[in-house]
Amino acid sequence: MINQGLIEVFSEIAREKNIDRLELGNIIEQLFMYIIEKERGENSNCSVIVNIDKGEIEIYAEKEIVNDLDDPVLEILLEDAEKAMPDEEFEIGDIFVEVIDPAIFGRRMINTAKQFFSQRLQDIEKQYIYEDYSQRVGEIVIGVVHQVQRDNVFINIEQAELRLPKNEQIHSERYRRGDTIRVVIKSVEVNPRGPEIIVSRSDNHFLLKLFEMEVPEIDDGIIEILAIARHPGERAKIIVKSQDRRIDPVGACVGMRGSRIQAIVRELSNEKIDIINQSEQAEILISRALSPAKPIDLYIDDDRKYCVALFNDDELEFAIGRGGVNINLASRVTGFKIDAFGKNQYEREKKDQATLLSEVPDFSEELTAPLAGVGINTVKELLSTDEENVLSVDEMNDENLEQCYLVVQAFIERVEEEEIEEEEDLEIKEILEEVNAATNAEIEASAQKEVEELNTKDNQDEILNASNEKTANEETEENLDENTQVEEA
Repeated sequence: MINQGLIEVFSEIAREKNIDRLELGNIIEQLFMYIIEKERGENSNCSVIVNIDKGEIEIYAEKEIVNDLDDPVLEILLEDAEKAMPDEEFEIGDIFVEVIDPAIFGRRMINTAKQFFSQRLQDIEKQYIYEDYSQRVGEIVIGVVHQVQRDNVFINIEQAELRLPKNEQIHSERYRRGDTIRVVIKSVEVNPRGPEIIVSRSDNHFLLKLFEMEVPEIDDGIIEILAIARHPGERAKIIVKSQDRRIDPVGACVGMRGSRIQAIVRELSNEKIDIINQSEQAEILISRALSPAKPIDLYIDDDRKYCVALFNDDELEFAIGRGGVNINLASRVTGFKIDAFGKNQYEREKKDQATLLSEVPDFSEELTAPLAGVGINTVKELLSTDEENVLSVDEMNDENLEQCYLVVQAFIERVEEEEIEEEEDLEIKEILEEVNAATNAEIEASAQKEVEELNTKDNQDEILNASNEKTANEETEENLDENTQVEEA
């Protein structure tokens, strides 16, 4: 028997490690079986009974009763058995149950037991962590940053340590020890050191869970997020669909005065989020996905999942986005490969590709007729035909084909350069015209000003002359009055 105090010590340690009572009982059984094996070299005939509630531990060893003792661990002499239990009657071959006193193990074995117990508790704790977090994959958790390395950030949540790899971070964010951080559990793996919990802030699922937290309609299943594409920290596009016609999915996600979407944007370090209302019509869906740019025309190949989007030349930059982010996200979220062209650029390329091969300078005349025989007459037809089909032409080989491609490409580039030069010349001409117009306007304005100044001067002279005449007339009238007064006198 072992007193209840030892059980209480074990129980207290187990509570600190969050180990339940049943598991604690199993650990104690394993512990004493381990001690027995270390001490006696054999434990196959031993058993340990643990009663956690009563605080009791009993250790028994079964031994065969023999006349000649070969193995004192597994056997016992008849007389020794009768001496140990005089009230019992034994025969050779019977099983004698020996009660083992733990005091025989000594202090050294107790220290070994402590190490074993501590190790088993750690193993159980790691197993608990693995089982807990493996069931929480895809869930958002909040932890505290406790270590920042070059390629990893380690986060603590109670006894668990989570790893945020560099490729799962938002590149614009900087993490410091002690920061509270929100992440999504991406995967849980087992390695020799224990469970490795990988978390992410750049994963699409993180954005999905944020919307579920902020938008009750999504959590309730009324609004469904169909697709997500992200450039973490820069821009994201999501396609949403409402199961209730009365509810606007975009408005619900944005919230009153943008309250819902702004909470998510702040969490993602000001990542811009475009919310796209689902449409069964590819043209409408792609047009919405290309926001903030507005395409003037779309050419869609549903079979190839390919789309050519035309924009006014001044809108092409917005359609592509910085570093191609906008068009890349639009392609990923819709599932269509999208190429964006300015209207003028597209018309040029269309025109170039419609050019007959016979009109292309330096194109081999010997190959023009054979290619025409298999339906290849224009630059576009040559470029769009598989190489194998082109090589099926009798006169065509790898060398000739490569030369044809080079000649056609040089032609297209030359035409583009000429058109660019023409545009530049036109721009220069327009600038000169504007300058001349401005100069002429300035000259006219200057001349008009001089005329106005002359007119003003003439008016002033007229006013002055009129004033002088008035003064002279007044003086004449005064003189006449004086003369009249003298004559009367």
